[in-house]
Amino acid sequence: MRASTTVRASTHLLHVRLRAHLAIIRLDHSIKNIFVVPGILIPLSILKVSFTRGLAKNIVIGFIAVTLIACSNYVVNEVLDAPFDRLHPKKKSRPAAQGLVNATIAYVQWIVMMIAGLALSWTISRPFTFAAAALWIMGCLYNIKPFRTKDVVYLDVLTESINNPLRMVLGWYMVTSELVPPLSLIVCYWMMGCYFMALKRFSEYREIKDPFQAGAYRRSFQRYTERSLLGSALFYASTCMLFLGAFTMRYRIELILAFPFIALMMSTYFNMAFNQDSAAQNPEKLYREPVFMIETVLTVLVIVALLCFNVPPIGRLFSPTVPMNAAW
Repeated sequence: MRASTTVRASTHLLHVRLRAHLAIIRLDHSIKNIFVVPGILIPLSILKVSFTRGLAKNIVIGFIAVTLIACSNYVVNEVLDAPFDRLHPKKKSRPAAQGLVNATIAYVQWIVMMIAGLALSWTISRPFTFAAAALWIMGCLYNIKPFRTKDVVYLDVLTESINNPLRMVLGWYMVTSELVPPLSLIVCYWMMGCYFMALKRFSEYREIKDPFQAGAYRRSFQRYTERSLLGSALFYASTCMLFLGAFTMRYRIELILAFPFIALMMSTYFNMAFNQDSAAQNPEKLYREPVFMIETVLTVLVIVALLCFNVPPIGRLFSPTVPMNAAW
């Protein structure tokens, strides 16, 4: 009887640990790969690239590769953040924080997923592989000492959010490796991610309430305040829209009609950051916010339509009224 009880207990523990090691790859966070989609759509529309079977294959393989690289980063994040997550009211329930994860096995997961992701990337193109490697390296810089940029005020937001333009670049290189994405689009995408991340930090900081507990959980919170986080979010939003305007005027003037939709979506997200237990703290759960999701879907549909169809009156309306060679 005792032997059978021991076997059952061992089997149960094995199942618990297996579930824990599956949980730390955070497949539910794959929703963030939605940021890859504009990188696919923009070159398809602007460069007039044909959608072929080879392109479809690249997109499928590319999404799997991006997911593997991102999951690799989540694993190392989970292991290294376990001591700090135990100080967070919700993250203390994560598998590593509860001591359910074997660190050695987790590090093997981290490396194996990275290798698999880069191996798949190589079948698409060299530029795609370099962008995938950059995504993994940024995860290392963000989580691992002596860099661990997540502990440095403002740098934590800037380095975490650079994953957004990297995802967009990965989508671009699924379509074409002959041209690089416009810098204005990359910076716009980066600043949009910074805006969302700054509000995520604000929501976290505000909900913890105790500045000392917040600083113990996340070192950058030792220097942040609610006011500084909101001020930085305003800076990121302004810079994002500036560079979106630069891209629009240079490449696709029709996109100017999407600005009100984008602004509405950003203002809704701003208001969400003030809610108790806000979805802004967990972007993978944004689907639970129906108003924001409706606005997001509508914005995406408008952008796709404006990328696909020409609106000549818009170009005439915003054509220069001052001679281009005029002296200033």
